[in-house]
Amino acid sequence: MTIDNQPQGIHIVAKPIGPKCNLDCDYCFYLEKQALFPKGEDYAMSDEVLEAYITKYITMQPTPVVEFVWQGGEPTLLGLDFYKRVVELQRPFVGQKEITNSLQTNGTLLDDEWCEFLKENNFLVGISLDGPKEIHDRYRRDAGGKGSFDKVMQGLKLLQKHGVDYNVMTTVARDTAYKPLEVYHFLKEQGVEYIQFAPVVERVAGEDEQQLGLKLAGPSSLAREENAAVAEWSVEPEAYGDFLIAIFDEWVRNDVGTTNVMNFEWALNAWIGTPSPVCQHAQSCGKSIMMEHNGDLYSCDHSMYPEYKLGNIVSDNPVTLAEKSVGQGFGVKDANLPSSCRECQLLKACWGGCPKHRFVKTYNGEPDRYYLCEGYKKYFLYIQKYLHGITQLLENGLPASHIMEACKGPLVINVGDRN
Repeated sequence: MTIDNQPQGIHIVAKPIGPKCNLDCDYCFYLEKQALFPKGEDYAMSDEVLEAYITKYITMQPTPVVEFVWQGGEPTLLGLDFYKRVVELQRPFVGQKEITNSLQTNGTLLDDEWCEFLKENNFLVGISLDGPKEIHDRYRRDAGGKGSFDKVMQGLKLLQKHGVDYNVMTTVARDTAYKPLEVYHFLKEQGVEYIQFAPVVERVAGEDEQQLGLKLAGPSSLAREENAAVAEWSVEPEAYGDFLIAIFDEWVRNDVGTTNVMNFEWALNAWIGTPSPVCQHAQSCGKSIMMEHNGDLYSCDHSMYPEYKLGNIVSDNPVTLAEKSVGQGFGVKDANLPSSCRECQLLKACWGGCPKHRFVKTYNGEPDRYYLCEGYKKYFLYIQKYLHGITQLLENGLPASHIMEACKGPLVINVGDRN
């Protein structure tokens, strides 16, 4: 791994179908955003918005690689013709910059035609799968209460059949956190090689959100609503740390080099001093903005609330809007860190977490502590000796997988200070 010296632009997550979805997952923070749009909205991105997005996103920033990310809701609801139009509009720019496409889907609508297109056009697909049937269907059901596992598995097998590049997004809600090896073993049994574990954390809406017709709290209300309850399906902090540790123990002894768990790669990134590729563990955020189906731009995916609207892709420059947002303080994560965070030996691995989830008080009553702090602290402290060992291997030109041999006996490594 090396430090990336490429010019820094922005990253846009597009919601081409807005919050519309064919599932009604218990922990979804986005489906309820339909309350913010007029009744009868069809949520389909217009060609005017799509063309403005593709043209401006490619031409208005300095990066040599432009990554298009299509999310929802459920983005496949738009149908295949929409994405054929995406590729058509991107084609004139292919010689100027490297262009990639990623599609995050629940997988239930994929068929052979979809997968043939995704393979032919080099789409990377993120498919949501929370584990074996009883775990997955606990939270991921349709509006009628029927589990989605069988259809998701059908979609996964089709991606594999057609050789589509994919990874699995596994959300870790409250009950899921107590079954780490059941989840991990299941994913390996399905032939999954790339996995990302995403903790579920939401709070019950305060007065501001309730007036908008929402049930979950937004970032700006957290400081004012100190007594707001954490949603019942939110993962418990230490349970999430234990979940990661249990899987790391299995991975570091058996699966290094064959199963790629992104969470562990992010931790290694922090350990060797390179910038985090994920916003929650980056020193600052704010340049990963979100675009709704109507072209409206927001400060981030978790800030799709009126007070965080930046402008519109049709009339505005997205790079200028993102820079203005950061300049006004959005995403400056270290500005309000409590003293316990500033003094923590793990600060550079965590950087205070996602600002939306910094709603806990410290032991001495300071605000803005990360909700998942105790879990992450336990996890980072546990894995640091292994990360040090992997780093030593890489520095000596050896594959990281050699750490598995070291783990067969006592792991004797001089950790030292990594401040």
